Amino acid sequence: MSELVKVPLSELYELDETAWLEQMSRLAGQRRFNKMDHEHLSEYLSDMARRDKREVWSRLVILMKHLLKWHYQPKKRTKSWRNTIHEQRSELSFDMKSGSLRRHAGEVLGEAYAEAVERAARETGLAKAKFPAELPWTLDQVLHQELDAE
Repeated sequence: MSELVKVPLSELYELDETAWLEQMSRLAGQRRFNKMDHEHLSEYLSDMARRDKREVWSRLVILMKHLLKWHYQPKKRTKSWRNTIHEQRSELSFDMKSGSLRRHAGEVLGEAYAEAVERAARETGLAKAKFPAELPWTLDQVLHQELDAE
Protein backbone atom coordinates (compact mmCIF):
# COMPACT_ATOMS: atom_id res chain seq x y z
CA MET A 1 0.00 0.00 0.00
CA SER A 2 1.48 3.34 -1.03
CA GLU A 3 1.87 6.03 1.56
CA LEU A 4 0.50 9.50 0.85
CA VAL A 5 3.20 12.09 0.87
CA LYS A 6 2.10 15.57 1.92
CA VAL A 7 3.55 18.16 -0.40
CA PRO A 8 3.09 21.87 0.28
CA LEU A 9 0.62 23.39 -2.18
CA SER A 10 3.24 25.76 -3.58
CA GLU A 11 5.38 22.76 -4.52
CA LEU A 12 2.41 20.73 -5.74
CA TYR A 13 1.62 23.57 -8.18
CA GLU A 14 5.02 23.03 -9.82
CA LEU A 15 4.88 19.21 -9.68
CA ASP A 16 1.30 18.42 -10.72
CA GLU A 17 -0.98 21.28 -11.70
CA THR A 18 -4.06 19.06 -11.93
CA ALA A 19 -3.56 17.68 -8.42
CA TRP A 20 -2.99 21.26 -7.23
CA LEU A 21 -6.26 22.37 -8.87
CA GLU A 22 -8.14 19.50 -7.26
CA GLN A 23 -6.70 20.36 -3.84
CA MET A 24 -7.49 24.06 -4.29
CA SER A 25 -11.04 23.16 -5.30
CA ARG A 26 -11.42 20.96 -2.24
CA LEU A 27 -10.15 23.73 0.05
CA ALA A 28 -12.47 26.30 -1.55
CA GLY A 29 -15.43 23.91 -1.22
CA GLN A 30 -14.61 23.46 2.46
CA ARG A 31 -14.21 27.25 2.81
CA ARG A 32 -10.67 26.75 4.13
CA PHE A 33 -9.37 29.84 2.35
CA ASN A 34 -6.51 30.35 4.77
CA LYS A 35 -4.98 27.03 3.61
CA MET A 36 -5.06 27.92 -0.08
CA ASP A 37 -2.01 28.77 -2.19
CA HIS A 38 -3.04 32.38 -2.89
CA GLU A 39 0.09 33.38 -4.81
CA HIS A 40 -0.22 30.62 -7.40
CA LEU A 41 -4.01 30.86 -7.46
CA SER A 42 -3.79 34.52 -8.44
CA GLU A 43 -1.24 33.70 -11.15
CA TYR A 44 -3.31 30.78 -12.42
CA LEU A 45 -6.52 32.80 -12.63
CA SER A 46 -4.76 35.66 -14.44
CA ASP A 47 -3.31 33.17 -16.92
CA MET A 48 -6.77 31.69 -17.52
CA ALA A 49 -8.28 35.11 -18.20
CA ARG A 50 -5.41 35.99 -20.56
CA ARG A 51 -5.83 32.67 -22.39
CA ASP A 52 -9.57 33.22 -22.83
CA LYS A 53 -9.00 36.73 -24.18
CA ARG A 54 -6.31 35.46 -26.53
CA GLU A 55 -8.69 32.79 -27.84
CA VAL A 56 -11.37 35.39 -28.59
CA TRP A 57 -8.83 37.58 -30.40
CA SER A 58 -7.51 34.65 -32.42
CA ARG A 59 -10.99 33.46 -33.42
CA LEU A 60 -11.97 36.99 -34.45
CA VAL A 61 -8.88 37.24 -36.66
CA ILE A 62 -9.59 33.89 -38.33
CA LEU A 63 -13.26 34.73 -38.79
CA MET A 64 -12.65 38.17 -40.27
CA LYS A 65 -9.85 36.86 -42.50
CA HIS A 66 -12.31 34.39 -43.99
CA LEU A 67 -15.03 37.04 -44.27
CA LEU A 68 -12.59 39.24 -46.20
CA LYS A 69 -11.65 36.37 -48.50
CA TRP A 70 -15.37 35.57 -48.93
CA HIS A 71 -16.28 39.15 -49.87
CA TYR A 72 -13.22 40.03 -51.96
CA GLN A 73 -12.69 36.76 -53.80
CA PRO A 74 -16.25 35.65 -54.59
CA LYS A 75 -15.15 33.45 -57.50
CA LYS A 76 -12.86 31.47 -55.21
CA ARG A 77 -15.40 30.76 -52.45
CA THR A 78 -15.21 27.25 -51.08
CA LYS A 79 -17.22 25.10 -48.78
CA SER A 80 -14.16 25.10 -46.50
CA TRP A 81 -14.32 28.91 -46.14
CA ARG A 82 -18.04 28.73 -45.33
CA ASN A 83 -17.41 25.98 -42.77
CA THR A 84 -14.59 27.96 -41.13
CA ILE A 85 -16.84 31.03 -40.86
CA HIS A 86 -19.62 28.99 -39.27
CA GLU A 87 -17.21 27.17 -36.93
CA GLN A 88 -15.58 30.39 -35.70
CA ARG A 89 -18.97 32.03 -35.23
CA SER A 90 -20.21 29.06 -33.28
CA GLU A 91 -17.17 29.01 -30.99
CA LEU A 92 -17.30 32.79 -30.50
CA SER A 93 -21.01 32.70 -29.71
CA PHE A 94 -20.17 30.29 -26.89
CA ASP A 95 -17.43 32.66 -25.65
CA MET A 96 -19.76 35.66 -25.94
CA LYS A 97 -21.97 34.23 -23.20
CA SER A 98 -19.39 35.79 -20.90
CA GLY A 99 -20.06 39.51 -20.70
CA SER A 100 -16.41 40.28 -20.06
CA LEU A 101 -15.29 38.32 -23.14
CA ARG A 102 -17.92 40.07 -25.26
CA ARG A 103 -16.63 43.44 -24.02
CA HIS A 104 -13.09 42.29 -24.78
CA ALA A 105 -14.15 41.30 -28.32
CA GLY A 106 -15.53 44.79 -28.85
CA GLU A 107 -12.34 46.35 -27.50
CA VAL A 108 -9.97 44.36 -29.74
CA LEU A 109 -12.16 44.15 -32.85
CA GLY A 110 -10.25 46.88 -34.72
CA GLU A 111 -6.86 45.38 -33.85
CA ALA A 112 -8.06 41.91 -34.84
CA TYR A 113 -9.38 43.33 -38.12
CA ALA A 114 -5.98 44.86 -38.93
CA GLU A 115 -4.35 41.46 -38.36
CA ALA A 116 -7.07 39.77 -40.47
CA VAL A 117 -6.29 42.15 -43.35
CA GLU A 118 -2.57 41.31 -43.10
CA ARG A 119 -3.29 37.59 -43.20
CA ALA A 120 -5.94 37.81 -45.94
CA ALA A 121 -3.57 39.83 -48.13
CA ARG A 122 -0.78 37.31 -47.57
CA GLU A 123 -3.02 34.31 -48.31
CA THR A 124 -4.83 35.75 -51.32
CA GLY A 125 -2.01 37.68 -52.91
CA LEU A 126 -4.29 40.73 -53.02
CA ALA A 127 -2.85 44.09 -52.02
CA LYS A 128 -3.80 45.25 -48.51
CA ALA A 129 -5.26 48.35 -50.17
CA LYS A 130 -7.90 46.10 -51.79
CA PHE A 131 -9.51 45.69 -48.34
CA PRO A 132 -11.18 48.51 -46.40
CA ALA A 133 -8.67 50.40 -44.23
CA GLU A 134 -11.26 50.70 -41.47
CA LEU A 135 -13.30 47.89 -39.98
CA PRO A 136 -16.41 47.59 -42.17
CA TRP A 137 -18.51 45.58 -39.70
CA THR A 138 -19.89 45.84 -36.20
CA LEU A 139 -19.23 43.00 -33.78
CA ASP A 140 -22.79 41.74 -34.29
CA GLN A 141 -22.31 41.72 -38.07
CA VAL A 142 -19.05 39.79 -37.73
CA LEU A 143 -20.80 37.26 -35.52
CA HIS A 144 -24.16 36.92 -37.27
CA GLN A 145 -24.44 38.51 -40.74
CA GLU A 146 -25.67 36.13 -43.40
CA LEU A 147 -23.18 35.17 -46.10
CA ASP A 148 -23.88 35.97 -49.75
CA ALA A 149 -24.87 32.96 -51.80
CA GLU A 150 -22.06 30.95 -53.34
